[in-house]
Amino acid sequence: MTSSSYSSSFGRLQSLSVNFLSSNILQNLLHAKDVSEMTRILESTWYGAEIERAASLYSPPELLEVALNRHIVEINKIAIEATPFSGKTAIRAYLLKWDIHNIELILSSKMIGRAITETEPFLVSSRNFPAGISAGNISHDEMKIILSQTNVEGVVNHLVKYRYGTILMQHLDTYQKTGDLGPMMTDLIAYYYTTLIESLKFFQGDEGVIRDLFRAEIDKKNILSLLKGRDSNLDRELISRHLVTGGHIILEELFDIFGSKNMEEFVNKVEKHYNLAETLKDTYMKTHSLIDFEVAFDKYISKSYLKKLKNIALSLGTIFYFMMKAEYEWDNIKRIAYGKRYDLPIERINSMLILE
Repeated sequence: MTSSSYSSSFGRLQSLSVNFLSSNILQNLLHAKDVSEMTRILESTWYGAEIERAASLYSPPELLEVALNRHIVEINKIAIEATPFSGKTAIRAYLLKWDIHNIELILSSKMIGRAITETEPFLVSSRNFPAGISAGNISHDEMKIILSQTNVEGVVNHLVKYRYGTILMQHLDTYQKTGDLGPMMTDLIAYYYTTLIESLKFFQGDEGVIRDLFRAEIDKKNILSLLKGRDSNLDRELISRHLVTGGHIILEELFDIFGSKNMEEFVNKVEKHYNLAETLKDTYMKTHSLIDFEVAFDKYISKSYLKKLKNIALSLGTIFYFMMKAEYEWDNIKRIAYGKRYDLPIERINSMLILE
């Protein structure tokens, strides 16, 4: 029965997978003159419908941002609808990430005083479907109400009716004293990963790869926090407030990595767990840019886990593969657009893309 249900899911998502951008289209985007030309190229792809719908209210670069975000919401909607009952809890838990993405965006915008019109295009939501697609999550219209709050305190108070608000409220005093949103977001992310990993029960026996993938994502988040802490000369106690448990690397070892004498030692200690040597030594050790470290990790995760998910047919892995492939495509287009806006060389932009 389960096999039959996942067989249906596999067939539906497989038929839609032909719409993922080809390498030729990605190359055309890379060589586009600007974001406007990128948007025109994407009009003939599965992003075209959202570009057309958003064109009456937005123009590039906001038009592309809105279309990409609404498209990923539609992809998530398709994924949850294709998921058999036995897997819906896990998929819903995974999609909570978009609520947290939006909350972080709104809190950050309030902290720096951005106008609503500067923030709304970047929300991953749609009038036709809520962002996280989960019971009790936050709809697009509700997000606009939250966005209209005048400050961080107003946002947190409004979120109290959701599960997220009680988490944020615990750190409101700290934020008011320090202006640091980090502890708030760390606890939200910890809640997300705890909920997600707990939801991945071994009802079919092939979810271990998915759990390992998300533990690697926790490690990525933690190591990026360590790097930010080193750049800002933060002490161990302050860093500990930004770390999430549940990854493959335990906290004691994370602090050992953080205490490295120099960046070379830091990278070597990370190498004990993740084979990032080529990317780190070719790029990060030269640029010391967190983007390069993040890209190295994403490439590792894609190579080590995403291909395995693709090959676990008739299971939850097929659905996760479809959603994550769509997210990598979403990320790639955004990175190309970012490179165009800041006049980065094509070779530099290409180095930031995650390709299978």
